[in-house]
Amino acid sequence: MTRVSTEAALESSAWPFAEARKIVTRFDGKVPERGFSLLETGYGPSGLPHIGTFAEVARTTMVLRALGMISDIPARLVCFSDDMDGLRRVPTNVPNQELLAEHLGKPLTCVPDPFGTHSSFGEHNNARLRSFLDDYGFDYEFRSATEGYKSGDFDDALLAILRHFDAIQNVVLPTLGEERRQTYAPFLPICQKTGVVLQVPLIDRDTEAGTVTFDDADGDRQTVPVTGGHVKCQWKVDWAMRWHALGVDYEMCGKDLIESVKLSSRIQRILGTQPPEGLIFELFLDDKGERISKSRGNGLAIEDWLAYASPESLSWYMYQSPKRAKRLYFDVIPRAVDDYYSALNRYSDEDQDKQLQSAVFHIHGGDPPVVNMPIAFSMLLNLVSAAHATDKQRLWGFVARYLPGTSAESHPELDHILDYAVRYYKDFVGPNQDYRAPDEREAAAMSELVARLKALPADADAEALQHEVYEAGKTQDFDNLRDWFRGLYECLLGHSQGPRMGGFIALYGVEATIVLLEEALARANG
Repeated sequence: MTRVSTEAALESSAWPFAEARKIVTRFDGKVPERGFSLLETGYGPSGLPHIGTFAEVARTTMVLRALGMISDIPARLVCFSDDMDGLRRVPTNVPNQELLAEHLGKPLTCVPDPFGTHSSFGEHNNARLRSFLDDYGFDYEFRSATEGYKSGDFDDALLAILRHFDAIQNVVLPTLGEERRQTYAPFLPICQKTGVVLQVPLIDRDTEAGTVTFDDADGDRQTVPVTGGHVKCQWKVDWAMRWHALGVDYEMCGKDLIESVKLSSRIQRILGTQPPEGLIFELFLDDKGERISKSRGNGLAIEDWLAYASPESLSWYMYQSPKRAKRLYFDVIPRAVDDYYSALNRYSDEDQDKQLQSAVFHIHGGDPPVVNMPIAFSMLLNLVSAAHATDKQRLWGFVARYLPGTSAESHPELDHILDYAVRYYKDFVGPNQDYRAPDEREAAAMSELVARLKALPADADAEALQHEVYEAGKTQDFDNLRDWFRGLYECLLGHSQGPRMGGFIALYGVEATIVLLEEALARANG
């Protein structure tokens, strides 16, 4: 990991350094007694993992790396799965929903796997998450709530909650409605007959014996220990219990959990330890502007993004403005890819302050690779659109003509991007292309552009080509030349937005562009 000057990092406005400084301050700049600080991310496996889950791990990893750059405090990252939570509803994006419906209320690790690949639904979702995090190369330790409760790791914390039962009740009850107050208790006992996590009032508790007593759904009285996996804590208490038991020093969370953070922090203080530092980030929204939900399956899954772009472009998107809500849908991918490579290309020419603020610095742990990406992803999409080329080798023919000597061997990153471009075109661009015929004014400008392109020398560059596009448009009485360019996009590419035309013509080829223009003019003539 690259070491940067403490002075530069302390002055940097980059949010990972700002968050890392919170941890340094927490320990007064010294290594904590146990020898390391612990950063945590949480995951509720009631549905398939989505990109919001990845975002927490990626962002927390950036904080962990920043901490290592500005201090001598070792740090560890724990990815915690709340897989002992009861299944409250059946997700709409999984198979065999009838099977899940038969096990509502049971801990997720006791619910059968609807995919048939693991011993439980919770373990299936955990495996999906871990597989991606491992493939991506995150350095983390996975922890399961089920294992924590059943192994005894949480026993001391659970007994502490039992001892402080009344104090915790006094904190929580005022935040609840009148009806919920009648049944609320920090512990949710697990029915010994049905295996369901019960939300029932506790009839009695025995601090010395470490037990609680309750009536089950049949009215039968049961007494169980609070240890050994016989109960699960209510979630806000559970969060505080986990922080206390594991000694969590840092955890970020979404804006929707602000009040939960406050309440869980108060509970942890009752247990006698300090709540973690953290960042409150804004939520991710789907294409309709609605919050992404695991159970609904709206928005993107992790694998969705990676089908069309690199993991680094996803990290780039996660780095940007974590306190601002962002749409997370397929149409944001091309811009994220181009912005990532643009940041890489300019990184080496920036001063240290700009480098410390750059997303690529934090994505790559302070050591971004040197990558030459000569063509933007969005431009490649336009190339595929114009050529209707779903064969990567055909695309390389255009690229090699535009950039002589360029090949998959000399530019492996570009080769990968071509794969992504073809796949993105097939799934999103091609099905939505809608070509129209030019109107009379557009047709006149296109005829002028054909004549101008034919008159250019063979070695005309992108700027010269762009000039001729402008001049052709100026010959017609457009109120705004943007209307001329939109007409070109809609008639030649089938979309209302498009590339800088000079660069596109240089890449696609003058002769091939003339053919496109003549085909559009033929449509105008019926």
